[in-house]
Amino acid sequence: MKKALVLLACVLCAWPVSRAAAQGVTTASVTGIVRDSQGGVVPGATVVAVHVPSGTSYEGVSQADGRYFIPGMRVGGPYKVTAGLSGFSPESKDNIHLSLGVAQDVNFELKVAAVAETVEVTAQADPVFASTRTGAATAISRDDIAELPTINGRLSDLTRLTPQASSNSSFAGQDGRVNNMTVDGAYFNSSFGLGEGQAGGRTLVAPISLESIEQVQVSIAPYDVREGNFIGASVNTVTRSGTNQLTASVYHRMRSDGWVGTDAAGLSVNPGTFTFRNTGVWGGGPIVKNRLFLFGNYENELFKAPLHTFVANSGGQAATGSVTRVLASDLDALSAYLDKNFSYKTGGYQNLPAETPGKRYLLRSDVNLNNSNRVSFRYSQLDSSSGKNLSSSTSAGLGRGTFSTAFLNFAASNYSQLENIKSSIGEWNAILGQKTSNNFVGGYTKNDESRGDWGKLFPFVDILAPDGTAYTSFGTEPFTPNNELRYTTYQAKDDITRFANRHSITVGTTLQRYESENVFFSLQQSGYVYNSLQDFYTDANDFLANPNRTVSPVTLRRFQVRYMNIPGLSKPLQPLRVWNTGGYAQDEYRVRQDMTVTAGVRFDRAQFANTTFPNPAVDALTFRDEKGAAVKYSSGHLPDPKFLWSPRTAMNWDVGGKQSTQVRLGTGVFTGPPPYVWVSNQIGQTGLLTGFDQIDNTNARPFNPNPDTYKPKTVTGASAASFEFNVSDPSFKFPQVWRTNLAVDRRLFWGITSTTEYLFNKTINGIYYINANLPAAQTAFAGVDNRPRWTATRINTGTPTITAAYVMKNESMGRSWNISEMLSRPLYHGLTLKGAYSYGISRNTIDPGSNASGTWLGNEISFDPNNPGLGIDNAAQGHRVFVQASYNRQYFGFGATTISAFFEAKPSYPNFSTTASYVFAGDMNGDGASGNDLIYIPRNTSEMNFVAFTLPPAQGGRTFTADDETNGPEPRAGRLQERFRQETGRPVPSRHHEFQ
Repeated sequence: MKKALVLLACVLCAWPVSRAAAQGVTTASVTGIVRDSQGGVVPGATVVAVHVPSGTSYEGVSQADGRYFIPGMRVGGPYKVTAGLSGFSPESKDNIHLSLGVAQDVNFELKVAAVAETVEVTAQADPVFASTRTGAATAISRDDIAELPTINGRLSDLTRLTPQASSNSSFAGQDGRVNNMTVDGAYFNSSFGLGEGQAGGRTLVAPISLESIEQVQVSIAPYDVREGNFIGASVNTVTRSGTNQLTASVYHRMRSDGWVGTDAAGLSVNPGTFTFRNTGVWGGGPIVKNRLFLFGNYENELFKAPLHTFVANSGGQAATGSVTRVLASDLDALSAYLDKNFSYKTGGYQNLPAETPGKRYLLRSDVNLNNSNRVSFRYSQLDSSSGKNLSSSTSAGLGRGTFSTAFLNFAASNYSQLENIKSSIGEWNAILGQKTSNNFVGGYTKNDESRGDWGKLFPFVDILAPDGTAYTSFGTEPFTPNNELRYTTYQAKDDITRFANRHSITVGTTLQRYESENVFFSLQQSGYVYNSLQDFYTDANDFLANPNRTVSPVTLRRFQVRYMNIPGLSKPLQPLRVWNTGGYAQDEYRVRQDMTVTAGVRFDRAQFANTTFPNPAVDALTFRDEKGAAVKYSSGHLPDPKFLWSPRTAMNWDVGGKQSTQVRLGTGVFTGPPPYVWVSNQIGQTGLLTGFDQIDNTNARPFNPNPDTYKPKTVTGASAASFEFNVSDPSFKFPQVWRTNLAVDRRLFWGITSTTEYLFNKTINGIYYINANLPAAQTAFAGVDNRPRWTATRINTGTPTITAAYVMKNESMGRSWNISEMLSRPLYHGLTLKGAYSYGISRNTIDPGSNASGTWLGNEISFDPNNPGLGIDNAAQGHRVFVQASYNRQYFGFGATTISAFFEAKPSYPNFSTTASYVFAGDMNGDGASGNDLIYIPRNTSEMNFVAFTLPPAQGGRTFTADDETNGPEPRAGRLQERFRQETGRPVPSRHHEFQ
């Protein structure tokens, strides 16, 4: 890595000083050709662009081919652009608005000066028709932001204007966590990967107010190699700046719960009370006119909603609707008992509110040092939290049916999720001489996604009902104590671009330092599961009578406790340290006046610090890979540093040179980091960091309110006797896709612009998991559904016993495609319209979750779980339609009213979404994973085994023989038959599956 960085630095230092950067992710550009009245090119003309609101001036000079280029400009506008040369009358174009990341074409035709005059032209810039635009991208302007309806004020309410957008911040069929989100050039990602692909996803609070955003650009296939760090989309946001005019706003927003539904399928529902309020203020203006500007924003919001609407049973009530089977008398008595005997306060159990407070701060300054150097600084902060209900996970106790009529727990067993973000960024844009520009960005972002204060640590207890399922629970939430996640990103990026005849050549480098501290200490407070409420009372009373006892008078269904296994450590910290470096070079070549070709290459390299806890005991074990070969893995191994290359090329053809039809074609490779939780899993799952005891059907763990009672008094750091092992394959590489884009933009009648876009993705390095501790299948099912079956699910059953060995590997089978048609009509008599239809399919072998075990166990399969085959991706878009409309009308010259609407239709689960599967409820094939085995749907009656069946007497008592069921119902005149068919699930080799 050092050699590569030194080489790249030498290239940058040796590059000749000349002129300007092309498009970037924080600025815009203006380009074009200066001609004379005869159509000949005019070299040496001076082109000056003035940002009217701030007085900021930018300048360029036309080259030998008449082409000029002005980089590093503020987005928005309006701009006045003037071209002039001695002997010609200057020409000016007004009302130019620039879009983020777009090099806007503004051409001039200078006339020989007969008299001293300036030709004034009103122009309308269009980000769709731009000579440097190549792949799929959506520009979202300040007007769009102000007019687009939004409920939560989050960025996803803006990015839905992208035709290829799907749920959970997903674009073009890729997981939403593999996007690259930036704000003013600073990484603003949910990098660890426990959110939904964007900052603020843990509490669903917008980290930056929409009032502070100037523009957003969603780039799905940007063939400019400066844009990297993603395989989904690059989502770039630029915040607002101050201008020469002092402006400010104070506002208060509220939301009524009158629109919350109270009826479900004809049944009356009480949804509870919802309240929302948001109070804010923003202001901007000059400190020094034309030179120094400030903008600031503060918002304070609070959302209140019911945590749930389930209530306890008063006795004799049916357990339906929101009434549970759990008796209020049981809960009241239990709460009083715990308070009296253990000083533990459970809190209430119904009508519990979930509060989500959020505070946002932003301050930005912009400085025009001179006409060639501009500097900006921005600081933003989010403080937020969100109330959450007790987890239903089966890894604590036996699991519990939260949000159901079978279960109700106390308030003290719930928790709060934090999301606090601090981000600062500085940017310097410089023009060096007449042919070179430089852009430098440096920033720092800190995220805290820990859980809130859990109060007094008290053992977690599940109480079962007679049917063996959870009835109620109390105690500290099992996954909350020391559930800590903090991560920090440092970054620096520098681009230098030379502008010459027909060429814009760019070289640059990026450097990112990522650090995270993840702590997960589930069940450190001890967990008890009792077969009945009376069993708990019996055991607890026995403790009160004899605190030093060693045997319980009752048999517990389960006991669990986790403890630190390494001496001197108080909590199982899983540190992660990563250096991400990158470099790139490209040439934007103007083949002719109506065609631009871009070609470049980028490299990315990640290097992990060795922060693992190696376990020699597991290193000596032999496992089995997905091909059946014997293999060993190193518990101290994190992904090796590798150079990943991303070549890209694209073409933009303005057919006829009139900006009425534009053809775009590009292909190339995109590289991005995985959510780092996938790597962090490996640090804590080597059998050394913590120990874990679980005992079923025992009386040797009598109840004790001290969480540490059954933890070892001393630990040696030796390997645990039994544990789950996580590791990455030695050849593992960061995710990569090969993406091809073909598009046609056309101007139609009535000022309508049409964009037809086709995208195709081929996975180069996808992510999937195997359980390398799963042996070959021992048997198979008989009959047409002859899938393999396991009677033993572990290879390593000695000392130590490996419960599972999840290995993160690469696959290259995934693929996706998307086609879209978008129509837009700019402002016309106050009316703006925009709409799109898109359809996309995405296939992969596995949908990675937030941990290795959940990913492998939850993957729907039909044959070998370590070779699952292609299936529909959770991020597959399917059909999607949206329409945006807004109408603006100004009254009496001092104000305007805007009415806007947004309509969207896309698949949903009740209507058979693209990701629905039909599976067995248990572990049908015996591989150790429940609820993931696809149901086999017989192709015809020859594959069905029928038996005789007799109806109850109340229904006629008729007996249907096997022949009756094989041949179907008797035909009757006038009978209407209907059929519904839904193809589902992952494919089984050589078989076709249907549900009818």
